[in-house]
Amino acid sequence: MLRWLCITALSICALAVLLALAGASYEVIENRLDARRFPENGRLVNVGGYRLMLNCRGEGSPRVILEAGWGDVSIEWRAVQPEIAKFARVCSYDRAGYGGSDPGRMPRTSLQIATELHTLLKNAGEKPPYILVGSSFGGYNVRVFNGLYPNEVVGIVLADATQEDQYELLPKAWNGISAAMLKHNDRLVDYSFFVVDLGIGRLMLRAQGGGDNGAYLILQTKYLKARLSELREIRVSAEQARAADHISDKLLIVLTAAENTDTTLSSGLSKQDFDAFQRIWVDDLQMRLARLSTRGRRIMVSGSGHDIPSDRPDAVVDAVHVVRTAAITEK
Repeated sequence: MLRWLCITALSICALAVLLALAGASYEVIENRLDARRFPENGRLVNVGGYRLMLNCRGEGSPRVILEAGWGDVSIEWRAVQPEIAKFARVCSYDRAGYGGSDPGRMPRTSLQIATELHTLLKNAGEKPPYILVGSSFGGYNVRVFNGLYPNEVVGIVLADATQEDQYELLPKAWNGISAAMLKHNDRLVDYSFFVVDLGIGRLMLRAQGGGDNGAYLILQTKYLKARLSELREIRVSAEQARAADHISDKLLIVLTAAENTDTTLSSGLSKQDFDAFQRIWVDDLQMRLARLSTRGRRIMVSGSGHDIPSDRPDAVVDAVHVVRTAAITEK
């Protein structure tokens, strides 16, 4: 009996090792294939001991700077950037820890992000003036950037951006969803060896119908850590955005999604809370953003959920064109 127990234990250990090797090999091979199929455009620029991936296209001034939402790498702008490049110079980038960029300093607050972005543009030779475009969480980052360097910014576009009063005004049940999301991302970092190195994360993405469009950019421990830190510090970033505002009379366009297609919200909130969430987001929070400037405009974007750059890239391109035309006319 003892001998058979030893044989069984050894067999289980051997099987576990084989599965781990198979998973690791699968991840390495798929990562390489992924990088070939979906290469990330741009170049690495040193920002003081670490490098950020910057992708600039087109010509002209003012330059348009694209700041993605929480968890989004620069390919978030793949349908937006080429169209803007037809009439302006436009730059997208990966925040520290994201995509092709190196890990950066912690914690990942909007102040840290905005300072790094300014250094990135300066070291890359991308000179102001800038038009800033911020999607979702990226809205905090561009507002802090504008507050730090107001003389370098001539206009702002916010795409369904977060607003600092949302934590108190949205239904209380929403805070429970946010807490669960933070806990989930905490676990992903704790088990990143299994999620990233053994291919389990890739298999999970494919089971959910994703993972075939540049998954190698997010299946990285540095990405999971950076994303977690941004989420942990999001209320700090919100207050940094509140304190930084110097938009005054700059042209500001606030794009608001007309449809809420977030299944996490619709499944996690009661119908009453879900309807309240949408009403507060659209009629209150987004209008507060528009009032940050005496020249603020709110535009409802039909046919789009929260991810406007993917759902309605044309709306972002049109807004940038309006802001840029006004900036050139007023120069």
